[in-house]
Amino acid sequence: MSPVWALQDAKNSFSEVVARASGDVPQIVTKRGSPAVVVISWRAYRDKFVKKPSLLEALRRCPGGSDDLDFSRNRDTGRMVSL
Repeated sequence: MSPVWALQDAKNSFSEVVARASGDVPQIVTKRGSPAVVVISWRAYRDKFVKKPSLLEALRRCPGGSDDLDFSRNRDTGRMVSL
């Protein structure tokens, strides 16, 4: 069966719609012949829409967090060298 479902068919076969969407095949549900919604797997949703933390945010969440880490930048310009 194609990944396009009429709303009534999707209601009657919701378990099948979810099973197919879980297999990473988005399922389109139509209402009166027009696309209305798309059912996707949690993994596809997470990969596309859930914000991933930056490296700095991830480091701050580590045990000890920012209490043990110094994120300030050293403004030292280096040393003078004669060539």
